[in-house]
Amino acid sequence: MKESKKQKKTLIQCDNIAIGYENMTVLEHVSFSVEQGDYLCVVGENGAGKSTLIKCLAGLKKPMEGEIVFSDEITRRDVGYLPQQTAIQRDFPASVREVVMSGCLNHSRLIPFYTKADRERACQNMEELGITGLADKSYRELSGGQQQRVLLARALCASNKMLILDEPVTGLDPIVTGEIYSIIKEINKKYGMTIIMVSHDVKTAVRNANRILHLKHTVRFFGSTEDYLRSTTGKEFIGG
Repeated sequence: MKESKKQKKTLIQCDNIAIGYENMTVLEHVSFSVEQGDYLCVVGENGAGKSTLIKCLAGLKKPMEGEIVFSDEITRRDVGYLPQQTAIQRDFPASVREVVMSGCLNHSRLIPFYTKADRERACQNMEELGITGLADKSYRELSGGQQQRVLLARALCASNKMLILDEPVTGLDPIVTGEIYSIIKEINKKYGMTIIMVSHDVKTAVRNANRILHLKHTVRFFGSTEDYLRSTTGKEFIGG
């Protein structure tokens, strides 16, 4: 019994998927898996199909070919998704508390209002992200780093199993970027949350992630961070 608990479970299996828009294929022959507790970084050049894959994993797009299979341990409703922010979203006129609590709406239920458990969860996640003092402030008035903390807290309200993050530090200064990366790593280590993150910062990715998926319209590498650093693809991309 004890030994079986230590075995990692495969949460998502992607088998030979192809993704595209209208008549254009963006990704093809993509196969990889995500295991419980993984910190998987998706890397590659601009236009390689990273964000397109993330949208597919989040259920916003369907693959043209192949299939994405979620295990019995998780469904898409168990996934907290943090997409890249648009200018309109940064100007969203709501309080921090309202934005964070809206993540609780991810869970399937019939009641149309927040429960006591929802409110407690939101408070806990705001405290975890160090934004309790901002709860009554307008989201639109926050700095970029503060907004990302709010969105992470919202994503944590949506799920305690898996976070899918699409370039979560875009446009942030180096100090704030480091803080956000540290928070994400702590969420993975402290709570065992499975992380799937698109990142353009491959050097930080290999410091934090345990698995790397390198895309260039197909899979150029998938495996452990250690193997990636030794691979031709990894050496070429990092410049080592």
